[in-house]
Amino acid sequence: MKHLLLSTIAFLCFSVAFAQSNPKPFVVPEITSWQGGNGTTALSHRIVVKNKKLRPAAEAFARDYSILTSRTMNLASGKAVVGDIVFNMKSDRSLGTEGYRINIGTTVVVEAATAQGAYWATRTLLQMLEQGEDESLACGIITDVPQYRLRGFMIDVGRKYIPMAYLRKLVQIMGYYKMNTLQVHLNDCGFRKFFEDDWMKTQAAFRLECETYPGLTAKDGHYTKAEFRDFLQLAAQYGVEIVPEIDAPAHSLAFTQYRPDLGSKEYGMDHFDLSNPDVYPFMDALFAEYLGGKNPVFNCRRVNIGTDEYSNANQKVIEQFRTFTDHYLALVQRYGKQPMLWGALTHAKGTTPVRHEGVIMNCWYNGFAAPDSMKTLGYQLVSIPDRTVYIVPAAGYYFDYLNTEGIYNNWTPAVIGDKRFEEQDPQIEGGMFAVWNDHVGNGISTKDIHHRLFPALQTIATKCWTGQHTNLPYAEFNTKRQQLSEAPGVNELGRLPKEPIILDKVNSGSTLGLPVIEAGYNYKVSFDVDCAAEQQGTIFFESDNAVFYASDPKTGKVGFMRDGYLNTFNYTLPQSGKVNLRIEGTNSKTRLYVNGHHRQTLAIQDVYAFLPETRQAHEQNAPHTLSVYTPAARMKYVSTLVFPLQRTGKYASTISNLRVE
Repeated sequence: MKHLLLSTIAFLCFSVAFAQSNPKPFVVPEITSWQGGNGTTALSHRIVVKNKKLRPAAEAFARDYSILTSRTMNLASGKAVVGDIVFNMKSDRSLGTEGYRINIGTTVVVEAATAQGAYWATRTLLQMLEQGEDESLACGIITDVPQYRLRGFMIDVGRKYIPMAYLRKLVQIMGYYKMNTLQVHLNDCGFRKFFEDDWMKTQAAFRLECETYPGLTAKDGHYTKAEFRDFLQLAAQYGVEIVPEIDAPAHSLAFTQYRPDLGSKEYGMDHFDLSNPDVYPFMDALFAEYLGGKNPVFNCRRVNIGTDEYSNANQKVIEQFRTFTDHYLALVQRYGKQPMLWGALTHAKGTTPVRHEGVIMNCWYNGFAAPDSMKTLGYQLVSIPDRTVYIVPAAGYYFDYLNTEGIYNNWTPAVIGDKRFEEQDPQIEGGMFAVWNDHVGNGISTKDIHHRLFPALQTIATKCWTGQHTNLPYAEFNTKRQQLSEAPGVNELGRLPKEPIILDKVNSGSTLGLPVIEAGYNYKVSFDVDCAAEQQGTIFFESDNAVFYASDPKTGKVGFMRDGYLNTFNYTLPQSGKVNLRIEGTNSKTRLYVNGHHRQTLAIQDVYAFLPETRQAHEQNAPHTLSVYTPAARMKYVSTLVFPLQRTGKYASTISNLRVE
């Protein structure tokens, strides 16, 4: 009886202790292992670094903590006291190169085998802290190790120029969610059918400053070599590796417009003519500009050579393609870089050897590169299946927004199209998703792209880090992920505070000083205007990304411009009297109300042309004015606006009662 009583008491004590243990903290990506403790630890606002190699991670944590909380975290020396955060290097093979352990008890002890692992630990701590109401952490032990080495995203900047300012924000966001690879697709072209079926009028761009071939660099937006070098360095600070991609021998229209003699008359000018021996010295010199020298522009570990979607019309051209592919894999290796490429060797099956050792292949469509066959050949694989993870904004094919629920519940990098491999197969490097800007001229802005990629990024980050071990139901994940910031100090979505922002008087030519510089989708912005005569081009509100016109520069009507696209409402402000304007914006339409009455909705519409001007006008970033020339070239045009609230223009009217909600 005594033994039974003691056993019962022990069981009850264990049950109570178990019931009181802290639940697993929510972070993105989900923690792979959690041992819950009891209670919380209040932070002392001190950091003790036991190994100088971890000091950059500790400093990054202190900086971002201050951004999130407006409080200071000080680096200290000596013995840790209660509430301190301690960074300690620990040789532990189970943590690998990116894993970490956090023991939250009397102190908060971060252990990692590498500086990278310690940095990822800081992202977890910051996400935990930003969700709390006080400066404390739930006690317990986190052991977090990624299931896949490569966790990435590919952005097409060739068809649509993406400003460097945004790319710099993007790597901060990726780092906050432990995404470690950004592939930048530097050259591409639009679809000929939207440009009068004329290759020489079709949009094409190479986005890097180029001295080897003056005139090759895109005029409607490009990156200088200096800023691209700086970008790679910045990305590394956030744990993100940049993979620059120069795509050839297809998607090469930017090069063949510069050198028409290199273009294929048989397969289209977006193809190099691989029977022309001049192709090789042209491309060799181009790669040399960015890979060579003491301070190379591509000062990174990996470079992608493209090689997707070239013709396989006959065996001769297939063998030429395979020769080209092997040549540039070898060239990248000679510069000491690891080459990557798009999978095409099932599509281009032949006898010419193509090297595989040390080569990473993006497997995007199994008809072009059967992943099981590529694995047998010896390639390392990146899972980027087009029917699962491709975003093509407003195109009507692939995804406008990814099916994040389907990905969360059914996909890991081990799934490539209809092929499923063993989880953590050593030949699967990891997974990526992609944004392709196929429909040049469709009105999609960088803000629209961001609105699509952010939920995808959070989801893919989780499935690449946590893999099949995600335990949280999707509905809960989807609700909680939206409560996290994009990254400390980053608000590209233009999220608004819960309470309306109200400003009684708005001064002309001033910085507004509001809690946000832009209002993201599902906003209402209203204000009163005591009207005066305004010159065409007069701006009411602006940010670095957009302007809202009192009188647009072409028609004198109320309108807005972002990313070079001018959108105009069918309304002209009077030259005297008072009116109230209200603008409502979503991710698909922008509405104008005048004195409470709906005036016009600019919604997604079918259009049948790109520009009435020539390609030269496009390169000058002219306002995009559409006209009909062929019904066969229909595309969707989007007139969205993330409302600018950074500063005001100079206007004669008086604005008051600004309300943002």
